[in-house]
Amino acid sequence: QVQLAESGGGLVQAGGSLRLSCVASGRSFSLYSVAWFRQAPGKEREFVASLRNDGLSAFEDSVKGRFAISRDNFRNTWYLQMNSLRPEETAVYYCAAVYGEPGINYYRAYVYDYWGQGTQVTVSS
Repeated sequence: QVQLAESGGGLVQAGGSLRLSCVASGRSFSLYSVAWFRQAPGKEREFVASLRNDGLSAFEDSVKGRFAISRDNFRNTWYLQMNSLRPEETAVYYCAAVYGEPGINYYRAYVYDYWGQGTQVTVSS
């Protein structure tokens, strides 16, 4: 069973930066594809970014050029670097993982089998 734990959330002013981390338990982490989602109050969980086990990444359109996703397989950890944050990006951010590749529906939450508890990101205006 894979367990995930996020960290790095907090309060930041608009235009600021945060780096989220997600640590996974278990073995063979390099075989997993990983992702970040977020959920604002009263809204559905939405895709932010993904990183396949072969290194291919994808981003939601509004974060392209501002966010970066990376992983450190030796530390079973992946990261979401968020720059130029906007108030509307205030949400709980979740990391997620699936064994192998997520396929064409990489942006759908149901594809991912393992989830962290979430970390709050608040962007003040």
